[in-house]
Amino acid sequence: MGRALRLARRGLGRVSPNPLVGAVVVQDGAVVGEGAHLRLGEAHAEQRALVQAAEKSRGATLFVTLEPCSHHGRTPPCTDSVIRAGIGRVVCAMEDPDPRVSGGGIRQLRDAGLEVEVGVLRHRAEQLNEAYLKHRLSGHPFVILKLAQSLDGRIATSSGQSRWITGEPSRRHVHDWRSRVDAIAVGASTVVSDNPQLDVRHLPRRARRRDPRPIVVDGQLRAPPEARVFAREGAIVAALDSASPERQRMFADAGVEVWRFGERNGRIDLRDLTLKAGKGGMTSLIIEGGGRLAAAALKDGIVDRVMIYVAPRLIGEGVNAIGQLDTVELDKAIRLEQVSTRRLGDDLLYTADVRYPCSRD
Repeated sequence: MGRALRLARRGLGRVSPNPLVGAVVVQDGAVVGEGAHLRLGEAHAEQRALVQAAEKSRGATLFVTLEPCSHHGRTPPCTDSVIRAGIGRVVCAMEDPDPRVSGGGIRQLRDAGLEVEVGVLRHRAEQLNEAYLKHRLSGHPFVILKLAQSLDGRIATSSGQSRWITGEPSRRHVHDWRSRVDAIAVGASTVVSDNPQLDVRHLPRRARRRDPRPIVVDGQLRAPPEARVFAREGAIVAALDSASPERQRMFADAGVEVWRFGERNGRIDLRDLTLKAGKGGMTSLIIEGGGRLAAAALKDGIVDRVMIYVAPRLIGEGVNAIGQLDTVELDKAIRLEQVSTRRLGDDLLYTADVRYPCSRD
């Protein structure tokens, strides 16, 4: 199963909104076939492993990181392939929460007379597919808040200069993560001040998986439609219904997809935005700035994880990494758990899961 989980990682950034899946066929203690789901629309892991194993599949054990699918999608049901191949036993790490499967694959295999075991290395399988699981269970993407800041918590100087606070190793790491996720979001102020592209650059071409869809959160459409990010294929701007109709037409005429939302407390409720993103098949999203958007995302309770790149610089007065959170009592502060740190050149990457003191409601 460990081998199957390692194989599954080969699909990172290439199979969403499908899950990452790896499969290994074992006959008489030897691996006779293996495979992974490598690209959306192509053969699933089980099918690749069974093709490789060929006749050696008969009576063998199939180890797979997720319950085999039992429905027709872009490819035929994997359960049918498993049964036809003559597999005798299936060991899967976890059930698939997708309502089109949700135990149906396991039932079909058992009804066909196969022995099925579920739960081997379940925790590792859940970690691997945390974005897929959140999306299928809640309809929202898994959200990472990424910050690149000085040691004293600034993302720019008082003049607005922000390039580059962190070093090249940190930038390469950020772009590797960009290539794994479905979308990347920034606020209007970031577009106005930095004119970013929000694509994947600081990696060798062979290591680039894809560019995430850019989303600019810009309630009143202050950003210029000619900004570089809006020239990107699939660019989205999230605006309030109250934004100028003329400005909305300007963005639409420039080929930008305009998402419109009702106003809550003077701004877009980011839970509405992530729900729309989820309905569009986005299972993962990185928020990259600025401070107001970071604070809004935390206030709205949409952030699942933070990735904070801390550079050995002291800026003093400047732009805060996170805006006002209205925290008065310490026991109401947002907590970070499962904390890990990693050196990236002279910088320190601080990664942690977000735990809110209570639901926003």
